[in-house]
Amino acid sequence: MRVLIFGASTNPDRYAYKALELLVEKGHEVFLKGNKAGVALGLTIQVGINDFDHIHTVTLYVGPQNQQDLLEDLSIIKPERIIFNPGTENPKLYAEINKLNIEVEEACTLVLLHTDQF
Repeated sequence: MRVLIFGASTNPDRYAYKALELLVEKGHEVFLKGNKAGVALGLTIQVGINDFDHIHTVTLYVGPQNQQDLLEDLSIIKPERIIFNPGTENPKLYAEINKLNIEVEEACTLVLLHTDQF
């Protein structure tokens, strides 16, 4: 599955990085978007969203205070679903995201992966 980590980090202590490790381990094709360019596990963290085609799932690791461009980005990426991880929940956006025909899921990507529910 093609997965975009939105809020990717080069810091191994961050949950986004832990999700990256587990997604790669489970065989998913992972793409990274962050506020800063960098490299994590050999993958480039993109600042823009130009190179993200045919993404199935976006897993979100940015809090509501940093989601101002999220709707616009999702309308360009057009994933099938977005996972709002703990601390990223933003119920004000859910109806707007659903209008884009994107499934909204409040869940923990790490838990979903560990329990084979991803």
